[in-house]
Amino acid sequence: MTLLDRRPRPERHGTLPHRRRPAPDLVAAVLVLAFFAVALVAPAVLAPRDPFALDLVNALRPPSIGHWFGTDESGRDLYTRVVHGARQSLLIGVGATVLSLAIALVLGSLAALAGRIVAGTVNRVVEVLFAFPTLLLALLLVAVLGPSAWTQVVAVGVGTAPGYARMIRGQILSAKNSGYVEAAVALGHPRGWILRTHILPNAVRPLVAVFALSVGQSIVWASSLSFLGLGVAPPAPEWGALLDAGKIYVTQAPWLTVLPGLVIVLLALATTTIGKHIQSALEKGEK
Repeated sequence: MTLLDRRPRPERHGTLPHRRRPAPDLVAAVLVLAFFAVALVAPAVLAPRDPFALDLVNALRPPSIGHWFGTDESGRDLYTRVVHGARQSLLIGVGATVLSLAIALVLGSLAALAGRIVAGTVNRVVEVLFAFPTLLLALLLVAVLGPSAWTQVVAVGVGTAPGYARMIRGQILSAKNSGYVEAAVALGHPRGWILRTHILPNAVRPLVAVFALSVGQSIVWASSLSFLGLGVAPPAPEWGALLDAGKIYVTQAPWLTVLPGLVIVLLALATTTIGKHIQSALEKGEK
């Protein structure tokens, strides 16, 4: 065989070009933005029906073209109630996360930077709170304060704060004992300047990822309290309250619990994906 006999292979015109699949992080970001857009801007546009309007003739109707998510025991459109409940559920999740991280930042900073007596006392308090399961501590607070949306914010925020406080304490101690802080001390910089410039920024930066992770987790905890009857009182369309109202009809009308539950899971997965992406990006930036 000579070089002249070597002919180029014919191109295959039947194969499709390789298409890049959308990244899970991008899909998760779009979902979270869509949830917040629905909650803050578009309830009346996407679901113009009254979420509290009764229609007993159409009670417990399965999903259909007229009722995408079906109807509940009072004939109320479940899709409308899920859309209108997004605002309250997200406010509870974001509020509980902000409260949790604020408490954790105070406790973690005191445990790492205060004097021996104060730091030891704070560490013991955090360890005692951390020994309680999150749901048990939240149930205790709800039992004391009474069920409401603000009680859910406080209960979930306080219940999840001890774990984050320990994480912040570890971050501050790691930054406090780092080489650049020792160099700043050796150069004679004031302690307050070192704290503001080096220690706190390095301790707070991971909280960006923790915040994204915690929003979905807080919504799940709040929905769990509502499912146990210790959350927002019916007929509020908050997602956990919808689960609580639908559990009685789980065999007769499973869509009353399955569809709101899927919405909660979808939002929790999306926020967790974004949080993990931010965390991995921060870890790559440190290397």
